[in-house]
Amino acid sequence: MVLRRLLAALLHSPQLVERLSESRPIRRAAQLTAFVLLQAQLRGLDAARRLRALAAGPAGNWARRAARFRDAFSQELRRGLRDRPGPPPRSQRGPGADS
Repeated sequence: MVLRRLLAALLHSPQLVERLSESRPIRRAAQLTAFVLLQAQLRGLDAARRLRALAAGPAGNWARRAARFRDAFSQELRRGLRDRPGPPPRSQRGPGADS
């Protein structure tokens, strides 16, 4: 408890804070802290960029593949309907055929 009050009193002293900020160990600790924080921020941004690319890539690719499948399917269906032979014989028609 006493140590806490002593430290609080020392850290609220502007002269002591000024002298500590000019000391080599404190400056070096501040430099290392700034370096670590900037590196973490850059890595976080890079990871976010990769995640966005990963999320957008397969979805876009999937949409293109689905559109290609749809186009190919409809083209084959049209071709099949166009090239089909005449109506099937009467015996091969399904139930409920009137004519």
